[in-house]
Amino acid sequence: MSKFVETTFGNKKGILKFPDHYVNLAVTVSDAGIVANVDSKKIVPAGTILGGGVLADDTKDAIKATTTADVSNAEGVLFNDTDVTYGPAPGALLIHGFIALDKIPEAPTAEEVAALKQVTFLK
Repeated sequence: MSKFVETTFGNKKGILKFPDHYVNLAVTVSDAGIVANVDSKKIVPAGTILGGGVLADDTKDAIKATTTADVSNAEGVLFNDTDVTYGPAPGALLIHGFIALDKIPEAPTAEEVAALKQVTFLK
């Protein structure tokens, strides 16, 4: 039995302040805790701050960063919207670059900014 998936393509949402200076790593984005939207799609939006130990172990899935005891496990910023409707999916994690604050879903916390030493958030 085959599964039919219809994909609508449009313009990609950019999160960069300077689009010629950045470094991304390939990661697998987790679907854990992601709620489906009105179209029954689970989308992790570009600009979401992710962590989960993916820099030390590339077999782990990238998850939304958390902060405990004033320390964040943030490791990077999701570069593109990633569809995790059918389970964990490949994505790109920005680990170095300049992010436009007005282009991401929510502003980073002070702990996330401190953890992301090579990512700069600009107005």
